[in-house]
Amino acid sequence: MLRPDTLALTALLALLTAVGPMSVDLYLPSLPEIGRVFGASVPQVQLTLSGYLFCFAVGQIVYGPISDHVGRKPVLLAALALYLAVCFGCAFAASIEMLVALRCLQALGVAAAPVLARAIVRDLYQGVRAGRELARMGSITALAPVVAPSLGGVLQATFGWRASFLAMAVLGLGAIVLVTRLLPETMKQPAKAPISLASIAGSYGTFLRHRSYRIYLAIVAASYGGLFAWISGSSFVLQDLYGLSALLFGLVFAAATLGYGVGTLLAARLVVRLGIDRTIVCGGCALAAGGVAMLAAAAIGATSPLALALPMALYLCGLGLAMPQAMAGALTPFPERAGAASSLLGFLQQTVGSSIGIVVGQTLGASALPLAAIIAAMGSLALALALVKRAMGPS
Repeated sequence: MLRPDTLALTALLALLTAVGPMSVDLYLPSLPEIGRVFGASVPQVQLTLSGYLFCFAVGQIVYGPISDHVGRKPVLLAALALYLAVCFGCAFAASIEMLVALRCLQALGVAAAPVLARAIVRDLYQGVRAGRELARMGSITALAPVVAPSLGGVLQATFGWRASFLAMAVLGLGAIVLVTRLLPETMKQPAKAPISLASIAGSYGTFLRHRSYRIYLAIVAASYGGLFAWISGSSFVLQDLYGLSALLFGLVFAAATLGYGVGTLLAARLVVRLGIDRTIVCGGCALAAGGVAMLAAAAIGATSPLALALPMALYLCGLGLAMPQAMAGALTPFPERAGAASSLLGFLQQTVGSSIGIVVGQTLGASALPLAAIIAAMGSLALALALVKRAMGPS
C-alpha cells in the first residue's frame, strides 16, 4: 500500500480525479460526428455532455456521506465497477437517446472518484498542506486534458466515435486494479451519527451556514463554470466555425489546457509563501483577464483559433491557481466530515457547470461571441469573489 507524502500516492489520487474529465475530453473530437451518425441536432448532442455533468453532480451528493461511514475504498471500487460496465454500453449505443441515457449512468459511477480523492486528501492533510497536495494532484491531472483530446482525435480519425468509449473502459479497468492493490484506507474512524437522509441534510446545512465554505464554494463553481463553457462549446466553435479537423481541434484544445498545468505548478509554490486566499486572488486575476481577452477577440471578429485558445490558456492558468486552493479552504473546517463536505462541494460545482453547458448549447450559432461572453462573466465573478474572501480575512 502507498504511504502519505509520496509522489506515488499523489499520482494515484490525480488519476482518480482525472477519470471523470477524461470521460469528457476523450470524445470531444467526436461530437460533430456523433451528431451526423445519429441525425441529431447540436442541442441533442450537447445533452451527452450536460446530462453527464448533471448526473456527475447528483452522484457526488451521496458518495461522500456513505464513505464517512463505511470507508473510502469500498465505495470507490463499487462506483468504478459501475463506470466500467457502462463504458461498454456507450460504445455500442444505437441512438442518441440511448447514448444520453448511458452517459448519465456512466457519470453516476465515476462521480465517486473526485469526491473520495478530495476526502482522502483531507483525511491525510489540512490547510495549506492540503492546498499544496491538491495543486500537485492538479499538475498531474492537467496532463489528462492535454493527452485526451489529442488521443480522442486520433481514435476518431482512425476508428470512429465508438473507440473513445472503449478507451474509457480501459481507463476504468486500470483504475480498479490500482485502487485494489495500492490505495490504503484513510478514514480514521467512522462518523458517529447514523447515516440517514436527515443526517446528510443536516450536515449539508451546517456546511452552507459556514461563511468561508460558502464563498470558497462560489469561487470553485464560478471558475469551473467557465471551463465547462469551453468544454461544451469549443468543439463546435473550432470545428464548425473555424474549420478545424477533429485531430487539429484536439491539438488546439490540448495546447490551451497546458495553462492549467502551469497554474497548478505555480500554485504549489505560491500557496506556501502567500497562503490560500492570496493565491486565489492571483488566480482570479488570470481568470478575469483570460475571459475578457477572449471576449474582445470574439467581438472584433478574430478569425484565428489561437485568438480563442490563447486567452483560454490564461483562464485555465488562473483555474489551476484558484480552484485547488478554494477546495482546500472549503474542506479545512470539517475534518470529521470530509466526505460529506467534498460531496456537497462537487455537487454544486458540477450543477453550475451542467447549467452553463445547457446555456452554451442553446446559444451557439454563427459566432464565438456567446461562448466568450460566458467565460468572461465567470472569470470576472471568480475574481470578485476572491477579493471579497481576501477582505474577509480568516474565519
